[in-house]
Amino acid sequence: MVTAGQVKAAHQFDEAQLAGFLKARDLMAAGDTLSVRQFQGGQSNPTFLVTAGLKRYVLRKKPPGKLLPSAHMVEREYRVMKALEPLGFPVPAMHVLCEDETVIGTPFYVMDFVEGRIFENPALLDTAMTPAERTAIYQSMIETMAKLHAVDPAAIGLDDFGRQGGYIERQISRWSKQFEASRTEAMPAMDALIDWLPDNIPGPDETTIVHGDFRTGNLILHPTEPKVIAVLDWELATLGHPLSDLAYNCLGYHFPRENQQFNGMIGVDFESLGIPDEQQVVAMYCAATGRDSIPHWHFYMAFNMFRISAICQGVYKRGLDGNASSENATDYGIKAQSAAKIGWQLAQKI
Repeated sequence: MVTAGQVKAAHQFDEAQLAGFLKARDLMAAGDTLSVRQFQGGQSNPTFLVTAGLKRYVLRKKPPGKLLPSAHMVEREYRVMKALEPLGFPVPAMHVLCEDETVIGTPFYVMDFVEGRIFENPALLDTAMTPAERTAIYQSMIETMAKLHAVDPAAIGLDDFGRQGGYIERQISRWSKQFEASRTEAMPAMDALIDWLPDNIPGPDETTIVHGDFRTGNLILHPTEPKVIAVLDWELATLGHPLSDLAYNCLGYHFPRENQQFNGMIGVDFESLGIPDEQQVVAMYCAATGRDSIPHWHFYMAFNMFRISAICQGVYKRGLDGNASSENATDYGIKAQSAAKIGWQLAQKI
């Protein structure tokens, strides 16, 4: 579960300025007091619980300091959730986007706080939960993903939210370059994937809204019922291939449960817990989207392993250079190697 605690020194801002901003937009009454707490965890965009009188909001902002032009785009997060909200898609109610840096130092947005449960571990290790409830939660998760992929971007003003077609090809090119820029040692499995992936992209190409980080840790479940009531953390959302979302969601099935960074699931007793295995999750998605099957499934898994390996290698290189934000950045070198090896093994199953 995610908890909110004291605001980190590096992320503190002028709370009086925020109070004035909220009052001017009728999100806070004149006599209300303001309380700001910071959610703990690895969010790249600092996230806060804002209590204004009897109302609770979540504020999500860019971090301070100089940022890459395409990073930490809270504006895109707000835009996609605001567009999905009228469809009844499970996102928090969006209130306001502020791009004026003079208010609290960086752009931010404010949305409703949604009361519910968040499970970082996909095994849903809650002793009070029954196997049937876990199965139902997975069904709700996959149906929610399918609902997102069924949305026509043009119909909700998101036809320019990314490029049409060629998503996987562009991702392979991008992360291959990123990997080479952060390479520190020989990685034969990664070299093999970089050579193999571009020549084996299966068809047909598809373009939908994709979340980019669709996993249990980014879902709010109903406080007592086994269903998804909100999808969070849309920082990586764009127009892309829907099967990239599904395969990303299934990465944990290929890592041992001891690997908490990747939410490893190997060794989990799926049947006793009521957790669907990988094939059952794919079947759920096919049923929800009207597909007969997903040919070349291992390609999409290999592609996601390649992408995760490149990301981990970048974190590892920044750790070696002494400028990574994570205290355990150097551990990511091992993670980069293991993800690449698993990815190449998956590629050879095709």
